Amino acid sequence: MKEDPKKRKQEFREEIWRKMEEEHIASFPLPARGRIPNFKGSREAASKLRTLLEYKTANTIFVNPDSAQLQVRKFALLDGKKLVMATPKLKQGFIILEPESIRGKEAEAATIKGAFKYGKIVAEIPEVDLVVEGSVAVDMQGNRLGKGGGYGDREIRAVKDKSGDVLVVTTCHPVQIVKEVPAENQDERIDIVVTPDRIYHIRR
Repeated sequence: MKEDPKKRKQEFREEIWRKMEEEHIASFPLPARGRIPNFKGSREAASKLRTLLEYKTANTIFVNPDSAQLQVRKFALLDGKKLVMATPKLKQGFIILEPESIRGKEAEAATIKGAFKYGKIVAEIPEVDLVVEGSVAVDMQGNRLGKGGGYGDREIRAVKDKSGDVLVVTTCHPVQIVKEVPAENQDERIDIVVTPDRIYHIRR
């Protein structure tokens, strides 16, 4: 009998969460379980993302709302880019943050609470030039594993429905890169993986 892919995915998640906590890689908020895990080196990964040509030339960037990508959101605003975030679990759609209107408040605006305070909530996602999505695990074939709710895939699909075949990047710790992620046909793929030390161009 073929093993249920959803069961395999959850086993992978549990292993990554356990390993990140045991090796003290996971950062606040803890525990890592049930989350896109924040990780030591997330700031350095966000800094390395800024060196990508695709990042430099992007005017509007979509970034997931998890803590692991907080620094990505802050840098995007500091770099004068329009930032689009999903509201948690997509319950209220999306938030748009205009860098010109939050000068000096980028660090606060990059948080979920700050985004609601300074941003504009919209039901439909605007066109974006680049996607940065969080991951629990990824592999070198571009398969991505989220925290299990399917929201990351929904976010990426919403972007592509609006903006076409946009480049999708994830920032993560090297321990989150595994040999093979259990994948299903409906799962969205990653094009570039950025760690604190390296950039992996996978699909393009």
